[in-house]
Amino acid sequence: MNRAEKAALQLRAVDVLRMLKETRTYDELAEATGLPAGDLNRYVNGHVLPGTERAREVVEEVGREALAAELEARIQVDSEGYVDNSGAVFDQPFLDLAAPVVADAFDFERPDVVLTAATDGITLAASLASYYGTRCAYAKKRKETAVEDFFEARERLESGIELTYYLPAAAIDPDDSVLVVDDLIRSGETQELLLDIVETAGAEVAGVFALIAAGSDGIERAEGRTEAPVGSLTTV
Repeated sequence: MNRAEKAALQLRAVDVLRMLKETRTYDELAEATGLPAGDLNRYVNGHVLPGTERAREVVEEVGREALAAELEARIQVDSEGYVDNSGAVFDQPFLDLAAPVVADAFDFERPDVVLTAATDGITLAASLASYYGTRCAYAKKRKETAVEDFFEARERLESGIELTYYLPAAAIDPDDSVLVVDDLIRSGETQELLLDIVETAGAEVAGVFALIAAGSDGIERAEGRTEAPVGSLTTV
């Protein structure tokens, strides 16, 4: 890890601690992290940066648990099992904070493209693409008028409805590494179509990630399609 990478990791740890401090005293934060309250005070107030190993622990362990808890507090599930996650996907600063924690915690390799499906997954994909410094692409259910060449994926759902996604062919190059992301994974049908697009493009899958998994069916379906890491920040 070079000096710039170390500094970025240390600053991400401070961001996580500041988020946690918004709803905790320093003593409560010390109990949650296992770090001395005095050190936490200095980190949060910007007087010093945590060491590299301590920063990694905050981001990969404390950060993941804290973000999952924050996410769970932001989502609502109605009596029929529908998930309202607007409190998360409309909050870009929260997603920007989540991006490096997700990248570190799930051990995704740096992709060339972050791919999602329009529309609710776009904000998450943009945050991850910005963190990785790479391209962001999203497939749509209709073709763009000015685009001639598309990758197309189609599947007939159990309900009998045919679902089709289109992605401009220029969005992914052969041999690109592609991270497939979405705000929510339920049945895994959308993620499977995105994986079909990656395969058609001749690209490789870097991983599959969703902020929220509604049950385990979608995660298991994605795991059956790729050997790359598959995961979600929380499950409802």
